[in-house]
Amino acid sequence: MRVFSATDVGQKRHMNQDFIYTSEGAVGNLPNLFVVADGMGGHNAGDFASRYGVSVLVESIRKDKNFNPVKIMRNAIEAANREVYNQSRSDPSMAGMGTTMVVCTIVGGYAYIANVGDSRLYLAASEMTQVTQDHSLIAEMVRLGELTPEEGRNHPDKNIITRAVGTSETIKIDFFDMKPETGDQILMCSDGLSNMVGDDRIYEILKGEDTEDKAQVLVDEANANGGRDNIAVIVIDF
Repeated sequence: MRVFSATDVGQKRHMNQDFIYTSEGAVGNLPNLFVVADGMGGHNAGDFASRYGVSVLVESIRKDKNFNPVKIMRNAIEAANREVYNQSRSDPSMAGMGTTMVVCTIVGGYAYIANVGDSRLYLAASEMTQVTQDHSLIAEMVRLGELTPEEGRNHPDKNIITRAVGTSETIKIDFFDMKPETGDQILMCSDGLSNMVGDDRIYEILKGEDTEDKAQVLVDEANANGGRDNIAVIVIDF
């Protein structure tokens, strides 16, 4: 397993509110851990939300005595939600802040995934598959048939998310699991990549020359296409 990661402020923003965490070694009872978080909030609140949320998540995982990866991730995301929410309530300058969070761990050849928000996890195998579902207003409208996928991709309200870590006292988390095969790749990213580079092009890059740092190539591609948002990318190559 090889891991590449990169994050960038993009071409239009002055602050990077995306945050990534990668550990190929054990974190608590998890043998590895990968996280992408995309913060939201005015001033530096989004930057704080993503960094603080991930730090709480990692610390929770380190202390958790469970061995079930889903339970560990659930406990950790709930802890992050609680702490970010409490912080937003106690500091008026951070009111309403929150962060997306997509979390992955590889245990015994299986990938276990947790997701809140519109940061994504893809599996690049014989084809490109989005494993997670976006928790956004436009994604819900596409799923209900009120918009076509093409209309959704270009909709002005695309960035309105319906779930985030830290915006309410309770949180609903989606969980997924799968078994990657040799030659497959997992891509985790913020919408700064997925809004700027189409899935077909992402797949082409992931399956291209094996000598390149695929995460940095993807960041460069998003910036070349306009880089309208912060960009965060983790590539796990099996």
